[in-house]
Amino acid sequence: MADGYFAAFQDELTAKPVDRALLAGFAEIVLADGGGPVADVGCGTGRVTAHLHGLGLDVFGVDLSPGMLAVARRAYPELRFQEGSMLALDLPDGALGGLLAWYSTIHVPDERLPAVFAEFHRVLAPGGHLMLGFQAGDTVLRREDAWGQEIELDFHRRQPDRVAALLVEAGLTMRVRTVRGRDTRSAYPEPTDQAFLIARKPIVSGGRQDGDTD
Repeated sequence: MADGYFAAFQDELTAKPVDRALLAGFAEIVLADGGGPVADVGCGTGRVTAHLHGLGLDVFGVDLSPGMLAVARRAYPELRFQEGSMLALDLPDGALGGLLAWYSTIHVPDERLPAVFAEFHRVLAPGGHLMLGFQAGDTVLRREDAWGQEIELDFHRRQPDRVAALLVEAGLTMRVRTVRGRDTRSAYPEPTDQAFLIARKPIVSGGRQDGDTD
């Protein structure tokens, strides 16, 4: 369904100024802390990867789907995209200055989410930043068709406080949590609230851990 997905959502960010502002804030935070490599994990067809590149980040995309990656490479030949699972990223410990999971952890079952966040913690450098975007709620939506293709895909809606608690358990420090209200009138309607979290991997110095509170 990669071609249909690309055609449907390629221009989505142009209709969402709040999302663009949050991504710009994430990019500015990463750049202020050195601007190390950033992985867009679950990048799909690469549209948000390209947006972060336009904001000045040294960014590459990772996705489990060869079909999505084929579209991304065709659309953005100047960027790097690699196949991989967020449960076992092909990256050394502490390799990243930033990691974005933009509506990609929504497909991870609840019982595997702690392992995903542990992997995110592993690949982030001390002081590196993580940003998540996801639908807020308590339900699981299953889709069985999309753009003329039969699929079997679950969309997990989660409460921001619960996800934030899991990030803290993984060793990250929360910096930002915000919820954007549902929007059913735009060109890209959303029937649920949308949650955005930014966390940071602490820097440990002399046996003590820094403590961000903002």
